[in-house]
Amino acid sequence: MKRVRLIFKSVSEIVGAKNIGLLVLTDSAEMRQVVLPCDERTLQAFAMRIKRTPMVDKLLPEVLTNVVQWQTELRLEVHIDRLRKGKYQAVLSNEDTLDEVPIMAADGVLLSFVTRGDIPVMMAEELFMRQSTVYDDGASGVSLPVNTISDEMLQSALDKAIKNENYEMASDLRDEMNRRKKVSRGDVGSVEAQNGKE
Repeated sequence: MKRVRLIFKSVSEIVGAKNIGLLVLTDSAEMRQVVLPCDERTLQAFAMRIKRTPMVDKLLPEVLTNVVQWQTELRLEVHIDRLRKGKYQAVLSNEDTLDEVPIMAADGVLLSFVTRGDIPVMMAEELFMRQSTVYDDGASGVSLPVNTISDEMLQSALDKAIKNENYEMASDLRDEMNRRKKVSRGDVGSVEAQNGKE
């Protein structure tokens, strides 16, 4: 499977959506970007490391990373190869043995950040091309595909769209919720299966 190496660019909190963040990653050429939602815990973890909070080098991810690098010759990668029910599916892969361990996609990005890219984040090329948008370093906002939003975030966004009388957006969000219900019941048509929308 062909994969694209992703480079972490930024993390930010979604305006108006408390405790939900966005991780922005680009391809190595910085031509396209993909956005991964993350929770409050991940937002705080990135903030501590970006601000270089004292004692961060004594936190478990940093300590374990140092031990692994000193004691072993492991070659690890984070692979993000699927999108299922609005969540990216990722694994931590041993590149020598091909053994894999499931990991939350946002935690995989954090692990890569902690190791300064020694553990790269790789996304299936087909998934990257389907989910990514053109990268603009000067842009003030980012696009988030609706199929990457969790069910809870989707319901919250729908409620907000209705409250703000943004009926076009509410209709799109409702359509995505209905599509997910069909998928969970097994009523998926071949077109949706071809698009990889699980």
